Amino acid sequence: MTSAVLVDIQDEVTCPICLELLTEPLSIDCGHSFCQACITGDSKELGIGQEEESSCPVCQTSYQPGNLRPNRHLANIADRLREVVLGLGKQLKVVLCAHHGEKLQLFCKEDGKLICWLCERSQEHRGHHTFLMEEVAQEYQEKFQESLKKLRQEQQEAEKLTAVIREKRASWKNQMEPERHRIQKQFDQLRSILDREEQRQLKKLEEEERKGLNIIAEAEGELMQQSQSLRKLISDLERRCQGSTTELLQDVSDVAKR
Repeated sequence: MTSAVLVDIQDEVTCPICLELLTEPLSIDCGHSFCQACITGDSKELGIGQEEESSCPVCQTSYQPGNLRPNRHLANIADRLREVVLGLGKQLKVVLCAHHGEKLQLFCKEDGKLICWLCERSQEHRGHHTFLMEEVAQEYQEKFQESLKKLRQEQQEAEKLTAVIREKRASWKNQMEPERHRIQKQFDQLRSILDREEQRQLKKLEEEERKGLNIIAEAEGELMQQSQSLRKLISDLERRCQGSTTELLQDVSDVAKR
């Protein structure tokens, strides 16, 4: 069953009030049918009794709510259509024109969109090339399939290029890894050489420091001895100068030698 046939059947068993498939349909003498809840709810909202007259929501033909009759034939069709729709895995919806409320069943090539029969006669679409949806569906189906084919090919090429780039990245990393290890090894060796040289120079410096400190200590010791000798000599000379002539000249040759 084609989608066009399903839509036509759906139009026949669609409630004009709720725009859904008929549920427990009731028919008026004029031939229009409605869901029981929709048509009786409409009468209750208007406060119309069973014996009072009401008007058909579609054609305005007068009727009495008490004369509404169940339509099992439409109920069976609606139930079967629900089964078909559920089998297709989707709910058929009436696609209506946003401007006129009519079913969209024409395609305007100039504007590239679906329109209703009133749109076709409007100033906006006057002189345009319009076709039934079914007439142009195959053409656009083929165009889209061709576009899909090209896009899939481009996608495949892009995936191939991506794979090549990934391979190059992996190859480049593999090439760089040995070089990284070589550089690290060289610098480890250099650090080892520098560490040994640092220790050698520090030891040499310590030895020079030790020798220099020994020389300074020896010089300091000699100076201290000289200082003590000078203090003794100064003290002796002061004592001689302050003493008698005898004390002044006593052992004067030893003093001169000192």
